[in-house]
Amino acid sequence: MAETKIYSSADLAKHNTKDSLFLAIHGKVYDCSGFIDEHPGGEEVLLDEAGRDASESFEDVGHSDEARDIMSKLYVGEYKTDGTEKTKPKTYASTPKPIPAAEPSGDSGSLQYALALAVVAGCVIWKVLL
Repeated sequence: MAETKIYSSADLAKHNTKDSLFLAIHGKVYDCSGFIDEHPGGEEVLLDEAGRDASESFEDVGHSDEARDIMSKLYVGEYKTDGTEKTKPKTYASTPKPIPAAEPSGDSGSLQYALALAVVAGCVIWKVLL
């Protein structure tokens, strides 16, 4: 039986290109080099995480059971950290400010009623003419 290969952060960091792309996810290392062109999220997503622990990013996306099955075929070893790894800072898209709700007017109910009536009338006229 083959001995399981152990990858350190330094080992993993050497595999950060399209031709040699390793990811660590939950303590396991996966060689995604041959999968990069098939990745449904595109190659850029994998390249952004290449050569490092991508556990958090992997879970943030919410991968399917099928994705996890594919991963089992890409497994190459175990990931052991020495505790000195720096995590990639998270970037967040700016959050748009909420648009204030319009002030309710007293005739909004009658406007909705008139609009619904116009839609029904339009459907009846369309059906009669065709």
